[in-house]
Amino acid sequence: MIQESYSIKVLAPMAGVCDSEFINRIIPFGFDMVTLGGYNTDKETIEAGKKILQRGRKEFDIKEEELINHIQEEVEVIKSKYDVLVSANLRSTTPDPIIEISKIKNLDVIEINCHCRQKEMLDISCGQALLKNIEFLENYLKEIRKKVKKKISVKIRANVENVDTIAISKLIDELRYDYLHIDSMKPGFPYADLDLIKKIAIETGIYIIGNNSIINIESANKMINAGASGISIGRVAMHKNINFDLKAIKTIY
Repeated sequence: MIQESYSIKVLAPMAGVCDSEFINRIIPFGFDMVTLGGYNTDKETIEAGKKILQRGRKEFDIKEEELINHIQEEVEVIKSKYDVLVSANLRSTTPDPIIEISKIKNLDVIEINCHCRQKEMLDISCGQALLKNIEFLENYLKEIRKKVKKKISVKIRANVENVDTIAISKLIDELRYDYLHIDSMKPGFPYADLDLIKKIAIETGIYIIGNNSIINIESANKMINAGASGISIGRVAMHKNINFDLKAIKTIY
């Protein structure tokens, strides 16, 4: 069931980029929800993150015992200036860290990362690798949904080899998650897979946050017209190329 009656505009997570300083510079473009992270939350993902850093990619490097306080402080920095929803995108090999982080005061949304495709995360069966073991994923998501009282988003990558994106979307919907945040990438093409968004919208009733190749009002409205309930923007924001007012994006009711 759709939980919102309007098209939310979301700042997507970007590891090593989306901290409170960056987010507070970007909010005035018209974002309704901003996403901290992605964060590595357990020993396995933290060690994988260090390996990613060593080969030159951006990543947050925060000690496990410091993470909850760090996120709490980041949330407060944002909330002290802006009235927006704040989400935290979390990578974890087990549900436990996600459940604990969900208890942070004023953190509005927890987002489960089933999206990262860095080899170091795939090697520990995290990120988009979670999509390849649907039985494990179902138990993982059930445990989180049962114990987390806040709104929860699941960010997935579309068109992963040997993954049925529609089946995954249905599962997330059936477990009564609040948002499906989908990177609707179409391998080999420089634009989003809008046909897939249409199919998911037909097959589920979940609030779809459409992501990928949204660079202007036209591409944002195409995502909404395809069936997404809201949209998210990542790289365009990182490169400070948002030259349009997000408030002009089509609104649903």
